[in-house]
Amino acid sequence: GWSSIVMAASSSSLSVVMVLLLCLAALASAQLSPTFYSTSCPKALATIKAAVTAAVAQEPRMGASLLRLHFHDCFGCDASVLLNDTATFTGEQTASPNAGSIRGFAVVDNIKAQVEAVCPKTVSCADILAVAARDSVVALGGPSWQVLLGRRDSTTASLSQANSDLPAPSLNLTGISGLVGAFANKSLCQTDLVALSGAHTIGQSQCKNFRAHIYNDTNINSGFATQRRANCPAAAGNGDSTLAPLDTQTPTAFDNAYYRNLMSQSGLLHSDQQLFNGGATDSLVRTYASNPSRFNRDFAAAMIKMGNISPLTGSQGEIRVACSKLSSTFYDTSCPNALSTIKSGVTAAVNKENRMGASLLRLHFHDCFVQASTLSYISHMHSSIVAVLLMQQATTLICDKSSLMMNGCDASVLLNDTATFTGEQTAFPNAGSIRGFGVIDSIKAQVEAICPQTVSCADILAVIARDSVVALGGPSWTVPLGRRDSTTANLSLANSDLPAPFFNLSQLVTAFSNKGFSATEMVTLSGAHTVGEAQCKNFRDHIYNDTDINAAFATSLKANCPRPTGSGDTNLAPLDTTTSYTFDNAYYNNLLNQKGLLHSDQELFNGGSTDNTVRNFASNSASFGSAFAAAMVKMGNLSPLTGSQGQIRLTCSKLASPGIMASASCCGLIIIGLLVALASSSATTQLSSTFYATSCPNATSTIQSAVNAAVAQEARMGASLLRLHFHDCFGCDASVLLNDTSGEQSSPPNAGSLRGFSVIDGIKAQVEAICPQTVSCADILAVAARDSVVALGGPSWTVLLGRRDSAASFPNETTDLPAPTSNLSSLITAFSNKQLNTTDLVALSGAHTIGQARCVSFAGHIYNDTNINATFAASLQANCPAAGNNNLAPLDTQTPTSFDTAYYSNLMAQKGLLHSDQELFNGGTTDSTVTSFASSSSAFTTAFTAAMRAMASCLIALLVAAALSSAATAQLSSTFYDTSCPNALSTIKSGVDAAVAQEARMGASLLRLHFHDCFVQASAPSYPITHA
Repeated sequence: GWSSIVMAASSSSLSVVMVLLLCLAALASAQLSPTFYSTSCPKALATIKAAVTAAVAQEPRMGASLLRLHFHDCFGCDASVLLNDTATFTGEQTASPNAGSIRGFAVVDNIKAQVEAVCPKTVSCADILAVAARDSVVALGGPSWQVLLGRRDSTTASLSQANSDLPAPSLNLTGISGLVGAFANKSLCQTDLVALSGAHTIGQSQCKNFRAHIYNDTNINSGFATQRRANCPAAAGNGDSTLAPLDTQTPTAFDNAYYRNLMSQSGLLHSDQQLFNGGATDSLVRTYASNPSRFNRDFAAAMIKMGNISPLTGSQGEIRVACSKLSSTFYDTSCPNALSTIKSGVTAAVNKENRMGASLLRLHFHDCFVQASTLSYISHMHSSIVAVLLMQQATTLICDKSSLMMNGCDASVLLNDTATFTGEQTAFPNAGSIRGFGVIDSIKAQVEAICPQTVSCADILAVIARDSVVALGGPSWTVPLGRRDSTTANLSLANSDLPAPFFNLSQLVTAFSNKGFSATEMVTLSGAHTVGEAQCKNFRDHIYNDTDINAAFATSLKANCPRPTGSGDTNLAPLDTTTSYTFDNAYYNNLLNQKGLLHSDQELFNGGSTDNTVRNFASNSASFGSAFAAAMVKMGNLSPLTGSQGQIRLTCSKLASPGIMASASCCGLIIIGLLVALASSSATTQLSSTFYATSCPNATSTIQSAVNAAVAQEARMGASLLRLHFHDCFGCDASVLLNDTSGEQSSPPNAGSLRGFSVIDGIKAQVEAICPQTVSCADILAVAARDSVVALGGPSWTVLLGRRDSAASFPNETTDLPAPTSNLSSLITAFSNKQLNTTDLVALSGAHTIGQARCVSFAGHIYNDTNINATFAASLQANCPAAGNNNLAPLDTQTPTSFDTAYYSNLMAQKGLLHSDQELFNGGTTDSTVTSFASSSSAFTTAFTAAMRAMASCLIALLVAAALSSAATAQLSSTFYDTSCPNALSTIKSGVDAAVAQEARMGASLLRLHFHDCFVQASAPSYPITHA
């Protein structure tokens, strides 16, 4: 549990404690810190504050504008929003939520110039934005907070993500694309949503953003609506940019008036009023409206949390000299001759064989395009596949499904197959087709000779592609550098992602759209077919079967490409018969004359939506050249690995040895760190299955033995231990174990319900006997939960270790735990708030295949609900009066002490014991998952183990406390105790086994303890706040 930890710490003289939340998209070499510039640029913060104060004094609205800039940047926090568009680069400023709306760029440029004057090339634009946002709030009378620093600036931007990620003013509270979901996608909970929306206590909005609300919505004060209509006509296009204050009471004062406006139905935007509209956030709006100090506290906490959404740190990204434009100087110091060396190698190769230019360009394309485009790729994968992938990465922290994505532009296409590795070169679009590997190897060798282990193969490919185009007479462009090389490759993605030569226009548009490219950019990049050749097998169908081809052109090709499949398949023909080895716009003229070699080529000019673009490029070579350069820069920035991600290969065709290989990155890890003054150095925090391998090698076996004994003694104990972990693990910090009259054990979801504490105490005693003060209770709970499941016949999984125990327990935080009366929507929301999807929800609910529940928890279901088998209900009513009592009933009546899929079969027969159980199979979105798990035990066990890992890993609380250690590197690992307590796990296991053997129910109890421990996690911690 976390709420009020800081206040509690302050009252006990730990006022130096600051709680901070780090959201790492990758392992960073340096963590964010409020003192990051103390040595390198001690005047940075004062310089920023002075400039912000002056700007706000000159124009109060500027405070809101700077705050909004940070918000619109910080669904990423990398200063990407500051990048101006250029002829070869499209940024985020023209995205719908930004165009004509975000402002304050001149102020940021001015601040950057002042900071550069005192500390050249030191302070990032991303950090300047974060500090300026804080100082703007303070300048307008709001709270202050410590801004964590050390961000780096992005080397790219994403128009499509800006359009999709930023919440629109028309959003509802819930739903597929609602406010709650938009914030949850960034690991921000409902409290964060409502608190951050309080930024609308300052600033203004354009008529076009609130027109629909004041004319069409019914949840608006009529007098307020009338007042707003006077300056915002109903007709679209009329007065669109006319401004109105978001808070009419105190428009330039940062206070809590915004929430009072909502309570009187005077929210300016539809999305504002949704926060107080009979929904789940109403109570929080009331709290903030009546309690300004609570709002200030939560707002500051949410700003710190938002400021840590996927920052670039360490060697990732860059430090821009001017915030509005990129630096392409990545290797200027580390390898100043890299680009000239690459260019010489390309020029020599193309001079030797003209076709090589096209081959090298194609290699870059085939490398960059193999990439899961968005989270939707993984979310559409079958849950069991995701679960298997998770299980295969037992020693790598997988924090969410997005971490399974392939990255684009990572040189994965260059990796050769080996006896134990299958790369992308044998994929259908690549096999016998891509070439130029020898040239790549030669250039890499030359670069290594002057700058060992410095320049990545991915960067070499990107530069080579540009230099190949230039060598063939095409345009040049500045290549952003700093990519890292992948440590894997993906044959299936290569097969699925690369556009095929037989694609029609619709398929082409979709394939490119999946990578964030428009139809125009698709036509542009296809212009690379102005050079190069294709094999007969790729154009045979077009020249023999299609009608949209010039007859004479088809005849000329047939002479060297026989109709029978397998005959002349590899015979080559130029993609551009006019100027085969000159990079020009002749390709488009060919299309106008129905002389496209591939079916997919001619589809671009075949009476469809791209015809006009083809005509434009055919008649305007300059237009094509500039568009091609811009599209290539964009393609080169498809999800590159940066910073400490991936590796720098020595030879592009094979992985670097482990000794020089960078750590594989984890994705989306949410870490709650408790730092004290003594914990001042950087620490890389990561869960690992080998965390105790050295410190306590017998830890897991000890735990397992104890669990087995406990379950053998009482089968129910397995469920109890599993439940303990669940109730802990919306926090995973062992807070649920703390005895306290006002702690979590006495809260409604836990009181009189949780059990197995004595088993945990027994295990802890055994582990302490072999490894004093080494193995945390939180780790014991996690291992005991796993061993409980195994003891009752369920699956096993690798438990990532290295948690620390919380220092406090707070009953109010158990509101996170789903109630047995929850409906499906509430369950989905509760799990979504913990970054668990509906499959995880259904899988984790399968823990109810063991254990028992009290009558008071299911009386309402068996007496009042209609979605319950009548005979089943009657049998339960015999031992459970309508008023409810503490009599027990098994959650799974078929096999109550066996961990199997019977629970799901029960649901399909309307025999779920709890209302919340039966909601999973009640005509809703989870019915199909229940059906799948009921019929496939492997699908269930695979999904369950993956979900258990997700629950314990992604929601983990890592505490670095001075009482236990100074700022040593804290890393979660399954071998964490191998040295400090080698018998810890075996001791735990023995204890669990004994407890479950004595009472089978104990397994469920222990599992539940872990669940209840891990599920209790404040979405935003408390922070020390000073008021201006």
